[in-house]
Amino acid sequence: MENGQPEDGGQTAVYTLMMRDMAEHDRPRERLLKVGERAVSTAELLAIILRSGVPGENVLRLAERLLSTFKDLPGLARASIAELTKVKGVGPAKAVEIKAALEIGRRLLTTAPEEKPRITSPADAANLLMSEMSFLDKEHLRLILMDTRNRVLGTPTIYIGSLNTSVIRIGELFRAAIKENAAAFIVAHNHPSGDPSPSPEDVSVTRQIVQAGSLLNIDVLDHIVIGHNRFVSLKERGLGFS
Repeated sequence: MENGQPEDGGQTAVYTLMMRDMAEHDRPRERLLKVGERAVSTAELLAIILRSGVPGENVLRLAERLLSTFKDLPGLARASIAELTKVKGVGPAKAVEIKAALEIGRRLLTTAPEEKPRITSPADAANLLMSEMSFLDKEHLRLILMDTRNRVLGTPTIYIGSLNTSVIRIGELFRAAIKENAAAFIVAHNHPSGDPSPSPEDVSVTRQIVQAGSLLNIDVLDHIVIGHNRFVSLKERGLGFS
């Protein structure tokens, strides 16, 4: 059986997982309607375009696999339709829809090239990096550097490896900020386990970074911990921020 229709010859039933087969709170369309397009991940937006998954894999997992295969949106944008259709679950129709959506985004950027992403909430910060950092197998610490209007100047990677006070040199974070003449920054790191719950070490590091920022007159606006399509804002939880 495929998509609920019986196959001839009594073959083993096979099901393609549709959006409706997912738990309601996990459905990307419903999530977007509830929280808005800026608060959902890149994988969820791509899943809305794809609409359906493949046997044994729902559409969100398919979207995540595509982003991983092509190294996030820039790689996906560079891929040809022929390359996209080599991925299991992506036929010509899905490939064309992906390319069309990405081309709309490209044309928007060329229409207003002076526009830079602007961070107005923890969700904005998390979504800027979520698709790149959700499934890394090592911890990466990155900064979102911003100007006085909270427009993004860059998102450099500062450390790769276990995030702890014995490894991190706080000055390295501020050296990157000063180099870009940033007025403020947000710290972001991932938890390879997928659970974004902050550890005591995360809180301790955050407290040190915030204290250093106050001395150097560079605002540390937040520390975002990224898991598997989830995130936690330490600022929202009052952890490490006085």
